[in-house]
Amino acid sequence: MFTTKYIENSTVELKRQVVEDIRKTVIAFANTKGGILYVGIDNDGTIVGVEDSDKEILKISNMIRDGIKPDVTMFVSCTREAYESRDIIKVVVQRGTECPYYLTSKGLRPEGVFVRHGASSVPASESAIRNMIVETDGDSYESMRSMNQELTFDSASMEFSIRKVPFGKNQLKTLQIVKEDGIYTNLGLLLSDQCVHTIKAAVFEGIDKSLFKDRREFEGSLLKQLNDVFQYISQFNRIRSEFSGLYRIDRMDYPEEALRESILNVLVHRDYSFSSSALISIFDDRIEFVSIGGLVKGISISDIMLGISATRNERLANIFYRLALIEAYGTGIPKILNSYKGFAVQPKFEATDHAFKITLPNQNALKETIGTISEEEQQIIEMAQKQGKLKRKDVEDELNISQTLSGRLLRNLVHEGTLQVMGKGKNTYYVIK
Repeated sequence: MFTTKYIENSTVELKRQVVEDIRKTVIAFANTKGGILYVGIDNDGTIVGVEDSDKEILKISNMIRDGIKPDVTMFVSCTREAYESRDIIKVVVQRGTECPYYLTSKGLRPEGVFVRHGASSVPASESAIRNMIVETDGDSYESMRSMNQELTFDSASMEFSIRKVPFGKNQLKTLQIVKEDGIYTNLGLLLSDQCVHTIKAAVFEGIDKSLFKDRREFEGSLLKQLNDVFQYISQFNRIRSEFSGLYRIDRMDYPEEALRESILNVLVHRDYSFSSSALISIFDDRIEFVSIGGLVKGISISDIMLGISATRNERLANIFYRLALIEAYGTGIPKILNSYKGFAVQPKFEATDHAFKITLPNQNALKETIGTISEEEQQIIEMAQKQGKLKRKDVEDELNISQTLSGRLLRNLVHEGTLQVMGKGKNTYYVIK
């Protein structure tokens, strides 16, 4: 027996013979600081050698090429070295540029990704895997590699087919659903049947969240969620009829275009780096759409009202554009507003640092409310709609009534939930709620 100075540490690994675990060592070196793997040396440093070094080098090369993704072969070199009449194999691994590398059979999961810890190759934690992805791919969620590489696209294929848009291998790369090396991106995850992001919808009795009537959670490809959510909401978009002379006029609770654009906004503009579900709440008098992630930095509510758009998910938006689901960037909010043109109450848009909410009012519900109030109260509502806000003195002058009567009418409308009081004292004014 012969001994050598080689000792296992964070950058040196010793193997007696070629075994499957060699792939884990190569992955760990490529994901960490690089290292050297010697084959033909026992763990204690005893040289045993290899009998057919050329055959074993070919075997190692094939294992690395076929068993590790992304392709790490350009960072690996295998050579034969002679040590006191015995052949050993020296595998030099550099740190790769497309970390994390992983076992093809296991995917981007802890059981497939390894890092070097001391003299051992150990599974990486999920947070470590995500950090490597961010370091390599950048912080754009769409372009990062998906943690799940076992993806199918049945729903997406059907939607592309219905809209007569090609969806083959070339398109997957062109649309950046997969990278050049065949690795799926998070954009691919969003369109896949395995998409982990969902939409939760709830129907409530009345105008608050005190009593549930129904609830659903929609999952799968975003394209499937779009169709399923629209179909579900449409069940609660009732048609009300009224007569003008001899003619019957049918009007839906909500303009279909407003519902469609609100759902698209939830899907296209939400921040998918957050795992929380988007929320849709259906009340008797309104529907609220809440997407995760506030407005894109530098964009205000006033900007989006004008049609200015800074798309958070440009590649996803491009796919929806190709499928003719959206016409152009920045047109969704103006379309919602246009669909409510001339209506009594307008949609409301609110944003926080981490959420964006669209509220669509039920126009037929408001009409039912108006039908139960007095003529003077209807006049006050029309004034508020026209002026945006009004004071008690405005009501006195316009209706030519006393201060006492105008105050009582305003209090009635506030109590019924039609108007809302803003300001205090002399600065008190009223707006449509």
